Amino acid sequence: MNPAPAVQHLAYSTLVHPGDTWEEMRDSLMTYAPLVKARVSPDEPYAVSLRLSAESARTLTDDPGERERLRAWLDDNDMYVYTVNAFPYGPFKGRVVMEQVYEPDWSGPDRVRYTCQVADILAEVTPSHVSPSIQTSPLAFRPKVVTAADRARLTENVLAVVAHLVDLERRTGRRIKLALEPEPACFLETTEETVAWFREDVWSSSGTDTLCRLTGLPVSEVVGLARRHLGIVFDICHQSVQFEDIAASLRLLTEAGVPVFKLQAAAALRVPDVTASAVETLEAFTDTIYLSQTTERRDGRLTRFLTLADAIAAWRADPSGGPREWRTHFHVPIFLDDLGGLSTTQPGITAALEVHACTPLSDHLEIETYTWDVLPAHLKNGDIVDYVSRELEWIRAESERLVTRR
Repeated sequence: MNPAPAVQHLAYSTLVHPGDTWEEMRDSLMTYAPLVKARVSPDEPYAVSLRLSAESARTLTDDPGERERLRAWLDDNDMYVYTVNAFPYGPFKGRVVMEQVYEPDWSGPDRVRYTCQVADILAEVTPSHVSPSIQTSPLAFRPKVVTAADRARLTENVLAVVAHLVDLERRTGRRIKLALEPEPACFLETTEETVAWFREDVWSSSGTDTLCRLTGLPVSEVVGLARRHLGIVFDICHQSVQFEDIAASLRLLTEAGVPVFKLQAAAALRVPDVTASAVETLEAFTDTIYLSQTTERRDGRLTRFLTLADAIAAWRADPSGGPREWRTHFHVPIFLDDLGGLSTTQPGITAALEVHACTPLSDHLEIETYTWDVLPAHLKNGDIVDYVSRELEWIRAESERLVTRR
């Protein structure tokens, strides 16, 4: 049996760098990307995952010269963009973010306008051999989706962007893909919920009617176009926090026909046995500006907390009740499996790569450990270039090992 082809596009997420404005993102890109390329891809074209905030998207939309300068710089440095992180709309670095990261969500026009701007930028700055993907939020923070009308509004706005992507391909010949990223505490949270939304909302008769209305095309056309332009980012960290069997979740998506437009290699913080000593060690991870959704498994039941601090407070109030395991949405370096008394969900990455080695899931692979700024000091060996380069080297070695093993 011939081995599966290697992943075509692989990068680390520039969400790890300052990039709330285009000036910040441009400076981060031009400072760090050449250094990483020199280490991991000195003689081959280097893929870039670009973070674009709404402010950055507006800047590039309004300034054709800046788009041309970006494209020229990428060409001159043997780099190309293949994916954009358009999940955080506003500021993401240097201040408390928490659940505000989902705002504005897919219930209103701001998210639609921003995502369409990103698509238009990608159609212009990416090479013709790439079908770029846009990573976006999982519709909304779960407590905000209360009624059927809320759900319908979210779906309609996503389909409005799909209609824009259909028209963009018709006009430019460039296929852009929108990829929603399920995440704990959001409307799209588990893999089963995500499949259900595609089946019941996007591919249903109501979803098809909506896309027909938005595109002016017949049913025979829009059914295929929905799958051509709308799929998901499968973040292994997020689904590991849900205690999902990663291989089974990927098989479910494949069997259901939900496109995985980007496979995101990320590891979560794992506490196999919550003890007083483990909780003391965990305190170092509570000083974070990001949400740290935590899931507890005890006696086969799952209990979800919005933050790690909430989970610790609940444990301190009642530490009895038998053994329990915690998994926390705190991205940790994927090349580590031991965090000094704590563990990680790194095996979930290997499980996903094993599935991918048998049946390629996506030609977009990305590492998204954006938490360098809030990692405890003992986990920082070297600088940010060392850190992301080691992650890229680890994923390449693990992928090659699994392909060779077959």
